[in-house]
Amino acid sequence: MAAQNGKDLLVKVDMTGDGSFETLAGLRATRISFNAESVDITSLESQGGWRELLAGAGVRSASISGSGVFRDANTDARARQLFFDGEVPVFQVVIPDFGTVEGLFQVTALEYAGSHNGEATYELSLASAGALTFVAA
Repeated sequence: MAAQNGKDLLVKVDMTGDGSFETLAGLRATRISFNAESVDITSLESQGGWRELLAGAGVRSASISGSGVFRDANTDARARQLFFDGEVPVFQVVIPDFGTVEGLFQVTALEYAGSHNGEATYELSLASAGALTFVAA
């Protein structure tokens, strides 16, 4: 796979609950990470004393983070309202030349910052709130 533009990694939110996705505007940096907890089943009988893990067990999760500047009143307001209402809508993450991850996410952190001689910025964090789907590019 060839190198990709970071700006092509997009975080999209379902704006109305009907599958109408829009990119969260103004994001300059985005990140998605996948995690899987392991379940240790090591016992005295484990071969050579090596740790053994139970396949397919444990909690899987994903987190998304992003930071940027205010660019679009609609998506800015949607992200803010999701946090204050505690809603868990469908998000999509488009990973260039890899695919699209889709599922329920909750806005777990929303930060605003600015200086007197610079632009106002924001950072947000999302945590998966259910099963995710992946469609290869």
